Amino acid sequence: MQKKTFQLIVDNTSGVLSRIAGLFSRRGYNIESITAGVTADPRFTRITIVTSGDDEILDQIEKQVAKLIDVRDIRELVPEESVYRELALIKVKAGAAERPSIIAVANVFRANIIDVGAENLIIELTGSQSKIDAFLRLLDGYEILELARTGVAGLCRGVDKVVYIAE
Repeated sequence: MQKKTFQLIVDNTSGVLSRIAGLFSRRGYNIESITAGVTADPRFTRITIVTSGDDEILDQIEKQVAKLIDVRDIRELVPEESVYRELALIKVKAGAAERPSIIAVANVFRANIIDVGAENLIIELTGSQSKIDAFLRLLDGYEILELARTGVAGLCRGVDKVVYIAE
């Protein structure tokens, strides 16, 4: 099993995300992460999907997604040629005694403390999936009250692979 990250440019219409997710569901394919947002051109949405499978399954996924009517472009985001980021919000139980050590770990990871309560901190961390996973492992001795992760968003490096859709 290997992971691949696909970037899709799709028409910004209602139900497009549901149709894409439905294709994965019907075929029994796994979505490890999915993010979607409007592009610089409001007619289109960029969807980033991280999925896993063997080479044959990943090729099938790419071909079947490309056939969907709303999909204008699909391409693999190759790790060496792309930039990936994920956002995590982590609410950690932290009294006055625990705060300095949690803040020290957050500072090492260049995370931001975005809310302080009487008994908790909310930490914002942006980076690769592995960076966020490493940060969470270091918080293992603390009680994580809530965790929200956005999923992977990514772009190809440089300008030669920018997708232009003329209409």
